[in-house]
Amino acid sequence: MSVFSSSVTPNGNDQVDQIWLEHAVEAEIFGVPVKLCSPEEMIRSKAFIMERHRWDGADVAHLFRACADQLNWSHLLERFGSHWRVLLTHLILFGFIYPSERERIPAWVMQDLLHRLHKEMSKAPSSDHLCQGTLLSGSQYLIDVECWGYQDARLRPQGSMTAAEIAEWTAALKKNK
Repeated sequence: MSVFSSSVTPNGNDQVDQIWLEHAVEAEIFGVPVKLCSPEEMIRSKAFIMERHRWDGADVAHLFRACADQLNWSHLLERFGSHWRVLLTHLILFGFIYPSERERIPAWVMQDLLHRLHKEMSKAPSSDHLCQGTLLSGSQYLIDVECWGYQDARLRPQGSMTAAEIAEWTAALKKNK
């Protein structure tokens, strides 16, 4: 049994889990040994923050620029899992933001993700009427799930949230508008 409790975030996609702890970076702060979030977990966490008032894409680009050569790319790909398009988006933006630094991203990573995209494009689109935008923004895609009939990707079994958790986060977001 784990010694920590997972927390649910507005996108339901960024829960602190045992893998965070297993990949934590050991450090010492003011003489106290601590475990810090690994850059891979930080990238994964920040990659999904795309609210109107907060977008962490610059942080993701800065992390790639600062430590791309030290990243465990296989682990990063694994952590993004079926949401690999989000990682690909940030990697494409990185090449745009820093054209002279794009070689910092391993060619095999880009080739793998572009191969996935090519393979996906050769298949018929999913018949699910699903909106994954809610994984990126808890507020900007509410119209899709509340008015346009899309399924919310945060909702179980597709996602990790219950209807009650989504309702609680949505009420808080609407209250803070």
